[in-house]
Amino acid sequence: MQKHFLLAALLITVIGCSTVKPAISEKVELSGQVRAGMPPIDNTTAIYELAVHDGVSYQDVVDSLKSLSEGKNFVNPANFPIGEHIKKRGIDPQGIKEVHSFCNLSLGTDIFLDHPEFLVFAPCRIAIYEKPDANKKLKLFIGLARPTFDLKSIKNPTPRAQKAAQELENTLLEIIDKASKGDI
Repeated sequence: MQKHFLLAALLITVIGCSTVKPAISEKVELSGQVRAGMPPIDNTTAIYELAVHDGVSYQDVVDSLKSLSEGKNFVNPANFPIGEHIKKRGIDPQGIKEVHSFCNLSLGTDIFLDHPEFLVFAPCRIAIYEKPDANKKLKLFIGLARPTFDLKSIKNPTPRAQKAAQELENTLLEIIDKASKGDI
């Protein structure tokens, strides 16, 4: 009798374990990859920010962004000098404030064909701005609106769109890293 009871208990345990599966999320956290020496990506925010290296001027950053982006098959269809518009309204912009847009249609098309609504995030944006550092002195920064974070707004993004957003972000991260150093 005791043998049958143990056998029944074992059978119930095995059957129970094989039919009850824990809920496991298969959602993968998309993110670009930073290069050595860059700060890690904070996946809770759409913004990736880099301080511009000392000795690198605003114009160096702009020239780098233009040169590097063209070399990576990006176009720069628009720039918005927000600081200049703030000044025209009689307000001190407290340093440089502008947004540069960049587009790589090869990668963007892979997203737009599967998810046309992703166009609300196009083109990709890189901001150049000054803000106070730890010593309250204005410091130049480059900020990127991360495409992989934007893709979180799309329900069930296709693998092709995920791959393209990741590649797009990786390339933009490389561009801003080099631009923050004044590389051309």
